[in-house]
Amino acid sequence: MNATITPAELGTLLRKDPAIDLIDVRTPAEFEEVHLSAARNVPLDRLDPKALLASRAPGSGNAEPLYVICRSGSRGKQACEAFAKAGFAGAVNVEGGTLACVDAGLPAVRGRKTISLERQVRICAGALVLGGALLSWFVHPAYVALSGFVGAGLIFAGITDTCGMGVMLARMPWNQAAANTNAAGSCPVRTN
Repeated sequence: MNATITPAELGTLLRKDPAIDLIDVRTPAEFEEVHLSAARNVPLDRLDPKALLASRAPGSGNAEPLYVICRSGSRGKQACEAFAKAGFAGAVNVEGGTLACVDAGLPAVRGRKTISLERQVRICAGALVLGGALLSWFVHPAYVALSGFVGAGLIFAGITDTCGMGVMLARMPWNQAAANTNAAGSCPVRTN
């Protein structure tokens, strides 16, 4: 089980030490829309736990915790699991993610508004299901397999808490930040 911290506890830590190591694992576009002022963006689909740990500030090493945040907690949990698999047990997931932290009044930076990755997945899945149904009605009954495939993918995503469609959408150009660097603690962001 991964360690967690509440937004209130994170706020207390940030008041004591605003330079804590806090990474936001959302897409660059989501990060640009709103993020905690202390966070730096390291998208989950590009996360390399060993490289990130090696690049930490001198003296922090593996003794200091690494706080992980996402939109609501799910991707943060996945990132913490990746750190655990890499042999680092000090990753701490922020409960409720950025949404809960902003609601708790933690200092945040706001940018341009975007459609969340979760909404993009729902729009894309709905369009594929509707397209499969219409194609099976008007073109050939075999197109119903498209709707079945998307339904099976949604069931798999719900059971495993991972979403292949979300990973693909996260790499789309509209989900990349306009700039090539992040906020505090800048890390270069690859824009494919």
